[in-house]
Amino acid sequence: MEQRTFSRLGRHVGVVGLGAWQLGADWGRVDEADAMAVLTAAVDSGVTFVDTADVYGDGRSEQIIGRFLRSRPDAGLTVATKMGRRVEQRPEAYTAENFRAWTDRSRANLGVDTLDLVQLHCPPTAVFADDRVFDALDALVADGRIAAYGVSVETCDQALTAIARPGVASVQIILNALRRKPLDRVLPAASAAGVGIIARVPLASGLLSGRYDEHTTFAPDDHRTYNRHGESFDVGETFSGVDFGTGLAAVRRLAPLVGTGRTMAQFALRWVLDQPGVTVVIPGARDAEQARRNAATADLPPLTPDELAAVRDTYDELIRPQVHDRW
Repeated sequence: MEQRTFSRLGRHVGVVGLGAWQLGADWGRVDEADAMAVLTAAVDSGVTFVDTADVYGDGRSEQIIGRFLRSRPDAGLTVATKMGRRVEQRPEAYTAENFRAWTDRSRANLGVDTLDLVQLHCPPTAVFADDRVFDALDALVADGRIAAYGVSVETCDQALTAIARPGVASVQIILNALRRKPLDRVLPAASAAGVGIIARVPLASGLLSGRYDEHTTFAPDDHRTYNRHGESFDVGETFSGVDFGTGLAAVRRLAPLVGTGRTMAQFALRWVLDQPGVTVVIPGARDAEQARRNAATADLPPLTPDELAAVRDTYDELIRPQVHDRW
């Protein structure tokens, strides 16, 4: 698999990683055997980067990954986790004491002495301007609790503020064919600063897989049911904030471009990989075959100029009015 570099992390990773939210919770039940099969298939397909968080299943995702690491010490994985969403979202909660407690819990869950990469998990906007927060993160690096830190953001403005911080190794941001705004300023700024870009929600919560229609339903414990209008967390995390019906219309317009030799999901993932400045894309997978298909995207040729133009035009005509100014 093609390797790209986190300059400030000093690590190379495969361009297709694995998002592990679904291994913890909020996507319907994934039992541990299936979760381990997903991790095995991903690693055997060349994946070297896994993204999780302490809040995914209240630590379940981290614990499963920890068990996998012990079973495959040769896997060569970089594991990124996130912290901060297990408490009420107030800037005052982002303290050095809490950071130590949160990272110690993640270290125990993952079974490691030093966490590869810890990201603030979409914190309140005020946190990005607080020097004490980043001093505390620097102290965690100095203590050996973490090797590096980054931020997961909701908005492009948050990303740009984080990129200006000299210690930030990575920014995780929603980027897909239905959420193009980061292309304007965030990706160029990250490239210039040597900050890695982790592209999350690359399939718009499955919309860009092409498998859904107006009759599709999701389990009650799936965020695509209970957070469709932002009831539990930022609505941008569910279908990228795009109205479900509008998203289906966009996918139907793009579907004829897919052709043979690739799936709709692979077309959408390849679009992300083709954007200058992206370090790694982190699609989720609920079974081993999905993990293998996602990883295989790295072997596909880039989209053609005509295909890229069609994605742009579909966004401009159908999606831009809904989402571009929101995040």
